[in-house]
Amino acid sequence: MATRTERDSMGELQVPASALYQAQTQRAVQNFNLSGLTLPQQFIQALLQIKKAAAGANQQLGLLDAGISQAIINAAGSQLAATDMLQYPLDIFQTGSGTSSNMNVNEVLATLASQSLDAAVSPNDHVNLGQSSNDTIPCAIHVSAALAIQQQLLPALQLLQQRLAEKSAEVGHFIKTGRTHLMDAMPVSFAQVLGGWQAQLQFAEHQLQQQLSQLQALAQGGTAVGSGINADPRFAAVFCRQLSSNTGIAFRPAANFFSAIGSQDTAVATSGALKTLAVCLMKICNDLRWMNSGPLAGLAEIELPALQPGSSIMPGKVNPVIPEAVAMISAQVIGNDTTITLAGQSGNFELNVMLPVIAYNLLQSIELQANGCTALAEQAVKGFTVREDNISKALARNPILVTALNPLIGYEKAAEIAKQAYKQQRPVLDVALEHTSYSRGELEKLLDPARLSAGGNVG
Repeated sequence: MATRTERDSMGELQVPASALYQAQTQRAVQNFNLSGLTLPQQFIQALLQIKKAAAGANQQLGLLDAGISQAIINAAGSQLAATDMLQYPLDIFQTGSGTSSNMNVNEVLATLASQSLDAAVSPNDHVNLGQSSNDTIPCAIHVSAALAIQQQLLPALQLLQQRLAEKSAEVGHFIKTGRTHLMDAMPVSFAQVLGGWQAQLQFAEHQLQQQLSQLQALAQGGTAVGSGINADPRFAAVFCRQLSSNTGIAFRPAANFFSAIGSQDTAVATSGALKTLAVCLMKICNDLRWMNSGPLAGLAEIELPALQPGSSIMPGKVNPVIPEAVAMISAQVIGNDTTITLAGQSGNFELNVMLPVIAYNLLQSIELQANGCTALAEQAVKGFTVREDNISKALARNPILVTALNPLIGYEKAAEIAKQAYKQQRPVLDVALEHTSYSRGELEKLLDPARLSAGGNVG
């Protein structure tokens, strides 16, 4: 490989000739050959947005030459338009502050700006002016997560809710056997089942919206420890205005830079909201899988779209692959939350030192759930059909329907009817007809599953 010589404060070393990065990035490449996992593109783009906004702010404040500032802004813009991820090769398991990744972006932009100006632009003195890795990386975590939630996850979550509402309008009138403890219970409508899922998703969306507001508060301006050393006191506010204009999200300086740099409480809380959504999606996926089970020996209440053969040995088998995949996404997100929780505890004095792994796991959770919500909406919920013949047969033989007669004949009498109906495998209505004074017409009304699903007293 052709190389060139670069120099930093520790001396000279060889860097690939084609690389836009410089010496500090190369040192990190050599030091952190641990996983092969790199920080996601959304995070790199957040850093590019930060550098672009910082250059504009420093120019506005009269701290950076207009030509250099514009060259940095143009370089960041070109990388945002076509991010060359080969130029950002660093392992996520690196220095806990993310200094290597901050310098990686600084060096790439300095190289591009120097090329355009045909003059030296410094990664430290110019691109990183008024900044520290200690405030820039926490800022990038917030910016990347806020953009990903707003642009990816919330639209996907809203799509899933929309598909559930559409499916409820289509099949909501069907009544099926309810289940508690996986055992037969009082009847419910599909509108009630799907409405319950929608309510869970609405709650999860509300939690994410609350965290989105917290993510808009940024550490940038606190520099090394939170005091703002080497940053103009006006920098934080001007930077946030510039970044807000560039991204369309209303960012603001954190109320306390020491908290924003020394802790990652907002990231932990955001991960908690993502975990809540994961639990919700897991519940929906498992309900779909149970309702789809069969087609002969299971519940067979619905039929999910057939997407692919389900077995390499059993011909004709079709599995609920999308709910299974989204359930695995939920498991991954719950695991990511544990990692983020442990990493969030690693705030020692004035700096959290597990920032890269927080960024990686948080963004992975957001992206996975955005993709999972979309797949569940379009490849499962949208296309499932109700097997009315199966749910009607199960309803007619459901002995728990006799619960509706409790206020009229008492619990003990109703229990006898239920046990006999189950033992004899007869409709509860026929057994009730033999053991009560009510006519068939009266019992048909009292035990009507659709009426019972509405709740209240039967009398």
